[in-house]
Amino acid sequence: MKNAAHNHGILESRLRQLRSDGRKILVPYITGGLTGWLDAIRGAAASGADAIEIGIPFSDPVMDGPIIQMASEKALRDGATPNSILHELRTVDVDVPLIVMCYYNTVFRAGHDRFANSLRDCGVVAAIVPDLPLEESSIWATAADSAKIETVMLAAPTAPDERLPRVVERARGFVYAVGLLGVTGERTELATTAVAMATRLKKITDIPVLVGVGVSNAEQAKQACSVADGVIQGASVVRRLLEEGVDSVAQYVAEVRTAIDSSLVSKR
Repeated sequence: MKNAAHNHGILESRLRQLRSDGRKILVPYITGGLTGWLDAIRGAAASGADAIEIGIPFSDPVMDGPIIQMASEKALRDGATPNSILHELRTVDVDVPLIVMCYYNTVFRAGHDRFANSLRDCGVVAAIVPDLPLEESSIWATAADSAKIETVMLAAPTAPDERLPRVVERARGFVYAVGLLGVTGERTELATTAVAMATRLKKITDIPVLVGVGVSNAEQAKQACSVADGVIQGASVVRRLLEEGVDSVAQYVAEVRTAIDSSLVSKR
C-alpha cells in the first residue's frame, strides 16, 4: 500500500528529493526559548541538518525525558511562550524546512486554524503533535492541510500491523518511527525496536521514514540509517546546547552528518 494520493508539501518534497539523491536525512531537535536557540538552529543548518524540529516548551510534556523536560522548564522560566517562540522564529533565515513539535493543548488553546496559520506565517512547514492520537486528529489535520502545514504522524513500536497503514496514510512530511517505548533521552545503545519499527514502516509506505527517540549519538544514528531514511536527534542535541552552548550543537550535527554519510559510502 503506497500512499501517493496527497500532494507533497515542502518538507516531504525536500526529504524525498534528498532520499532519491542517496542522502540520509538528519533532523536535530532544539527546544525553543533556550539561550542561544536561534543561533543553534542556524549552526545546525550550516553543519548539515536537512530539517530542524523546534520544540515549543510545555509544562507537562508526556513524551519527553529528563533533558528535554529540563530544557522546557528553563525556557518557560525564562519567559518563553508559544507566541514568543513563533515570533522569534521569523528572524531565522535558513534554507532547511522548519518543523514545530508541540503538545495538543497548545494547539487547542490557540484554535486549530489560528495555530496552523500562525505556523505558516512564521515560516514553519510541518508540525508534530505527539499526544494527539490518529483517531482524534482529523480537526487539526484538516486545519493544517488547508494552511499547508504537514502533519507528521508517529508510529509506536506497540502499534499493531493493521493500524500502521492508517497512520502512514494520514502522515505528511514523513512518518516518525518511535524508536522505543518510553520517553526521549540518551541511551547507551540503539534499541532493537528502532530498526524493527523502521523496517515495518518501509514495507508499507514510500513516505520517508525517520527514527526518533533514543538515537543518542553518531554511531546509533548510523545504525538507524541502515534501515530508516533518516534520524531525529533530540536529547543529545539539547544537552549540548544546555551544557556547552551553540558551537557544540553545530559540531555535533557535523559529526552525526559525517557518520551517516559514511554509512552510504560503505554500502556502495
